[in-house]
Amino acid sequence: MKNVYLNAVLMLAFATGAQAQDSMEGMDMKMEGMDTKTEQAAPAAHAEGTIKSMDVKQGKVTLAHGPVAALKWPAMTMGFNATAQQLEGLKAGDKVEFDFRMEGSAATIVDIRKQ
Repeated sequence: MKNVYLNAVLMLAFATGAQAQDSMEGMDMKMEGMDTKTEQAAPAAHAEGTIKSMDVKQGKVTLAHGPVAALKWPAMTMGFNATAQQLEGLKAGDKVEFDFRMEGSAATIVDIRKQ
């Protein structure tokens, strides 16, 4: 009797699993177009300013910039992270326009160019 009951339960479980699989047939399970990241990158803010100093080896540039409307910041002088490639051809005193992102409490240059 136990074998009959066990066989019936197994057959029912198998049939239910097969039916569930059949009902998903033809469904597109790709995740294209869906953001699978848990965090999205912060939007870039734009500013204009003057290079005060640079340390290419450390990946730092200090800029005196005007107000940043997107972040409701007044004009100020502050340090930014930047790559050596981004700083190539620039020097202290150059007037620049730049885009940057806030990553926690650090500001990182996305793009920088002479005016």
